[in-house]
Amino acid sequence: MPIYYFWGDDDFTMMQEINALKEKNLDLNWLQFNFEKFAGDKEEFIREAFLQAMTPPFGSGDRIVWLVNTTICQSCSEDLLTEIQRTIKQIPDTTHLLLTSEKKPDGRIKSTKLINQYAQVKEFSLIPPWQTDILIKKVEGMVAQKELKITKEGIKILANCVGNDSRLLWQELDKLSLYQGENKQPINEEIVKSLVNVSNQNSLQLAQAILQQNIPLALQLVQDLISLNEPALRIVATLVGQFRTWAIVKTMVESGEKDEKAIAENADISNPKRIYFLKQETKNISAQKLLSSLPILLELEANLKSGHDPLIALETKIIQLCTL
Repeated sequence: MPIYYFWGDDDFTMMQEINALKEKNLDLNWLQFNFEKFAGDKEEFIREAFLQAMTPPFGSGDRIVWLVNTTICQSCSEDLLTEIQRTIKQIPDTTHLLLTSEKKPDGRIKSTKLINQYAQVKEFSLIPPWQTDILIKKVEGMVAQKELKITKEGIKILANCVGNDSRLLWQELDKLSLYQGENKQPINEEIVKSLVNVSNQNSLQLAQAILQQNIPLALQLVQDLISLNEPALRIVATLVGQFRTWAIVKTMVESGEKDEKAIAENADISNPKRIYFLKQETKNISAQKLLSSLPILLELEANLKSGHDPLIALETKIIQLCTL
């Protein structure tokens, strides 16, 4: 009785795994009979899915029953739990029961313990964008999977450009694969820069350059972003979000707050572990300077909405931010 519990917010990578599961176990000629999806947020659908999993497949191939976005590992009534306990042991080997959820299973409840006992549990969570080493390793893994040859510097550039967007990474690697063709020479960083689409991650690099008061790098990043048709208002939105987060964290640290969970809650950060990295990033700048940056960014947004030239407006305000 193969049972799988996939959870996390990296829906693209999860979907790749699900498609591989379907390709391996289903006969396409019998797909409409042996592949069924149920909404996993209502008890009646959960009951129906488990009962359907008891049915042997029609024709050739196995059966896959998929409970989508199930809440079974967040809350489960005693009646439902009893029914699952009774049926889960009787699911035939020819049925693959798949449960998926964006939320992490609650290890404290009985239904999660039951699922953990019988299922293969796998996490598909997006890598936090500040964990650059892990992002680079992910890119290296997908490059190897696609049998591409890219230099180490090219991989770093690619990781910076796509961030934690698995779908975008896959698309960009498809593009680089077409470029490489039969050429045995590794793709270098210049080729990656010329072919890969810019993303939000580059705007985060711009925020870092401004924070470090590196005017030449900041201006170069702005020119690169604009030349690659990144909308100026999207750049500003990323900068506002990043400087707001820095300002909240630094203000609370300067006020004497040491509880990272409290800081994370006030800064709307889901993972308190990120606070350590934010503290390191802002250790050489005061909360007052970070707070002073926000009116400048709001003025930049107003200028862009009023029709100012995007490049000139960005360059002017970025120099002002770097010299605060």
